Amino acid sequence: MVKELKVTLKKSSIGRPKKHQRTLVGLKLTKTHKNIQVKATPEVQGMLKVVAHLVEIKEIG
Repeated sequence: MVKELKVTLKKSSIGRPKKHQRTLVGLKLTKTHKNIQVKATPEVQGMLKVVAHLVEIKEIG
């Protein structure tokens, strides 16, 4: 069974490299303190690794 992750954007993407900004848009994290729930697939984990310093990640279930 694939784990679910709760991801919260804690810091703004303003002034960050374009790659980081595009990654956040791809994750649907467009505003600070916005939460999303995603499945922990290798693709998503790679995206989260790029912006790990901007987000807070919690495992669900």
